[in-house]
Amino acid sequence: MKTDELREKYLAYFQSQGHSRQPSDVLVPTWDPSVLFTPAGMNQFKDHFLGKVKLDFTRATTCQKCLRTGDIDNVGRTAYHHTFFEMLGNFSFGDYFKQEAVEWAWEFLTSPKWLAIDPARLKVTVYKDDNEAANIWHEKIGLPTSRISRMEEDENFWPASAPSLGPDGVCGPCSEIYYQLDNGKDVEIWNLVFTQFNRIGDPPDNLRPLPSKNIDTGMGLERTASVLQNVPTNYHIDILMPIVQAAAEVCSVHYEYESDNGRRLRRITDHVRACTFAVHENILPGPKKARYVIKRLLRRAVLDGHQMGLRDPFLHQLVPAVASAMQSAYPELSETVTRVSEIICKEESDFFSTIGGGLERIEKVFATMTSSGSVMVDGSEAANLYQTYGVPPELFQAIAAERNLTFDWDGYREEMKKHEEVSGGGRSELFQTGPIETLKEALRFTEFVGYDATQTSSVVKGIIVGEGSSERLVNEVAASAEPVRVILDRSPFYGEGGGQVGDSGTLESQGVRVEIEDTQRAGELLIHVGKVVSGKLSEGLEVTAAVDLDRRDAIRRAHSATHILHHALQSIVGAHAQQQGSKVDEDWLRFDFTNQQSLSDEEVASIEAMVAQNVQLAAPISWKTVPLVEAREAGAMMLFGEKYPDPVRMVSMGEFSRELCGGTHLTNTGQVEEFEVIAEESVSAGTRRVVALTGQRAKQYREEVQSVLSQAAEVLNCVPASVHTQVQELAQAVRGLKKQLAGGGEGTAKSVASSAAKPASKSLSYLEQRTILRDAARLLNVSTGELVSRITTLQEEFAKLQQQVEQLSSSGGVSAESLLEQATVVYGAAVVVAQTPGATPNLMRQWIDQIRQKSTMPTAVLFASQVGDDKVLLVAGVSRDLVAKGVSAGKWIGKVAPVVGGGGGGKPDLAQAGGKLPAKIPEALEAAVESMKTMLA
Repeated sequence: MKTDELREKYLAYFQSQGHSRQPSDVLVPTWDPSVLFTPAGMNQFKDHFLGKVKLDFTRATTCQKCLRTGDIDNVGRTAYHHTFFEMLGNFSFGDYFKQEAVEWAWEFLTSPKWLAIDPARLKVTVYKDDNEAANIWHEKIGLPTSRISRMEEDENFWPASAPSLGPDGVCGPCSEIYYQLDNGKDVEIWNLVFTQFNRIGDPPDNLRPLPSKNIDTGMGLERTASVLQNVPTNYHIDILMPIVQAAAEVCSVHYEYESDNGRRLRRITDHVRACTFAVHENILPGPKKARYVIKRLLRRAVLDGHQMGLRDPFLHQLVPAVASAMQSAYPELSETVTRVSEIICKEESDFFSTIGGGLERIEKVFATMTSSGSVMVDGSEAANLYQTYGVPPELFQAIAAERNLTFDWDGYREEMKKHEEVSGGGRSELFQTGPIETLKEALRFTEFVGYDATQTSSVVKGIIVGEGSSERLVNEVAASAEPVRVILDRSPFYGEGGGQVGDSGTLESQGVRVEIEDTQRAGELLIHVGKVVSGKLSEGLEVTAAVDLDRRDAIRRAHSATHILHHALQSIVGAHAQQQGSKVDEDWLRFDFTNQQSLSDEEVASIEAMVAQNVQLAAPISWKTVPLVEAREAGAMMLFGEKYPDPVRMVSMGEFSRELCGGTHLTNTGQVEEFEVIAEESVSAGTRRVVALTGQRAKQYREEVQSVLSQAAEVLNCVPASVHTQVQELAQAVRGLKKQLAGGGEGTAKSVASSAAKPASKSLSYLEQRTILRDAARLLNVSTGELVSRITTLQEEFAKLQQQVEQLSSSGGVSAESLLEQATVVYGAAVVVAQTPGATPNLMRQWIDQIRQKSTMPTAVLFASQVGDDKVLLVAGVSRDLVAKGVSAGKWIGKVAPVVGGGGGGKPDLAQAGGKLPAKIPEALEAAVESMKTMLA
């Protein structure tokens, strides 16, 4: 039986038993902070199991894309382990229980109509105390007791060892079904979980029966397919073997099952499949959380290729093979083959450029161990090597074993655990607790009426005060500054989601007023966050819930603009410019999209022009709820990595845009009013971001552009059209003066900006003004709003540098080079002692720095200068190597200063002192030389 046929048979069978066929959840469920990746089929139904949502169905069946890394070390080595896999499942939410779950599992496995597995090949396990399940298998199914094994809680309870070790919460015994292979070994193919208890506290008597019992089962698709196809490993089934063979061809090696290269090719197959699905869902390789896992998987696979002699990117060539093998169930993979390949290729290239360093580092570790006599590889060193260079620990261990060295696995795991906590890998409890969870269970959902109304009569159903560990449910709350969260039976407030921020507004009743600052979601509940400003809010009170209309309209302008922008990006940048994320606020939007390079100024201008054109069209905006298949046929934009309900809400803008979206929108595109891109920047490798304004904020921004450009022109004493040129020349002049003072060549003492002939002013369009302003700001690496202050700072810096240059000129041509030529060599050190008439403290310090940089030996420098008629300035400095030997500029100058009737001191490398006897300067300089000779001796 082919794998695709097995998948369809399973779903069809349970549909025939009254189950609702549901689509796979996304690989990375952003709505669930307790997991990085979807680990099992039940994950998307957690609130269904707990009765915290309105149940549209009480039986469900799915084939779920899953990704787990707990067994990553076994991938490729064993017959059945994967990171990415598909899990077939059937679920009951308070409907059927053990008998039906067991009978249906047996029928599906053994019936000639379905899988037709020989019953003699099957045996089962049950939890040691689960007599109910054991009796069903024996009395209803007819399995002899010799083929029913009773297991401990670490094997046949979910979560494992929950009765003894926890966590508290829903749990239950399991029954596992095993298939006996031809070689006599047993392989688990199906696990039936009977969720029937709520664990509270420590044993004994800590398992309380649930009022509603549930079923959660999981059958490994690949593992069952390998049994039906009678192949030695999951990797030899019909949807994986073509990828293995493609990997062998790309790597130019022959696939042999039991060889090291065979293991590497299987691991490459698993990892490239996992990464193809993840990158398809816009989970790109990165430094934290899910992205870090994908980076690790890619680098692990690349290293396998490196060990087979490859030195150039190769994994990306396997993406088409993955898309082809999985096309029956996941045809959408074919739509992103090019993009996914490019992103994987980029990560490969980056890793190949560093992998040599990792292997060199291994050799350095071995060399250090040899010199110290150590025979165990330090686990923290191995963890650092993995995190920095992506070198898997098993490679490190394998190389170590070749040299008869052991490996500190405990230390490695401990260090990786610390890193996991830092990088966001630590997870919270699978099932959450607290006041919100209590309300979800009691209320299940809030009716949202905000598409059609912005004000409605509602009833307060729940009130939460406090935050964090102090939050609590209350029946009433009086006016105070303490934040409250209010749950209503129905609400016009949009809860933050899909990138759109939550609504604000008011809840009012007679004598009661609550100012709502934000609206969030918790499952299907809407959480109104705010403060009671008058009266006493109580549970059961009828209130008027009113959305802030001005703010809602500003948010709607920005949200509708994101759809228009998305269309423009796809049209101008390319079809690959898919949305990766967005945030929509009052007349402000942030839109992330896939693209390897930054947008050129011309592309940004074209995008703005296309958006403006579609705004001017005043095209109608409409929405309707349609079946998912109808939305696809209509060409609606669907974001990869998003899971859509069926039916879906499709938002249309004229004839140019159709997207699936749950947000609030305008009624025609002309209501966007204005659209202005204010930034285009990088988010991460392969992801760019556009930040834009709409409506009144866009108008204000344009006025600010004109105002700032005018101010910049005034400060520079030029016309607006010359601002960029003048900024460029001012920056060049400052660099020239710095170079001159550093002894690097000629500079200019002429302020170009202040002396330039002011050309006749000309009329500039807004786009010309904006381009000039942005180019000038970009030149100085500041925002447009910071440009004027940065120009002023540059002008002040120019004036100071010009003054220093003039002082340099008046010092008789003294330079660092000429002073260094006067050096006396004392005990291998260059000692420079000189009188520098007219030199300022800054100039003397600059000379000291330059002399220390230019000198080829340890150096000590002391300068003296007369200030006015009766003051002396002394500045001294020594090089770092002399400081390391105990020579101190502060002590040195402390011995010289008394000669000129003064005192002073400073740090070991630089010091300053004063005096009041200018006539004694020559004597002081002689004392400086003698004192340094003594210090050096």
